[in-house]
Amino acid sequence: MATHGILSAEAPRLIEESPIDEVVVTNTVPHELQKLQCPKIKTVDISLILSEAIRRIHNGESMAYLFRNITVDD
Repeated sequence: MATHGILSAEAPRLIEESPIDEVVVTNTVPHELQKLQCPKIKTVDISLILSEAIRRIHNGESMAYLFRNITVDD
């Protein structure tokens, strides 16, 4: 998982040629071109959680709700 996935020009080729199954990045920066070059690059949309975080901060609400039911695979 790479939060922003700032990928160098060679990154798609290097990822594609590597034994890595997939690289997951958020949609905080565009990755359309890199995804065309390397199907191992997957994007997760964080717009809803980001907008909810902004709303909660603006209203002085707890951020704890955003972290409920999050599991980490070992």
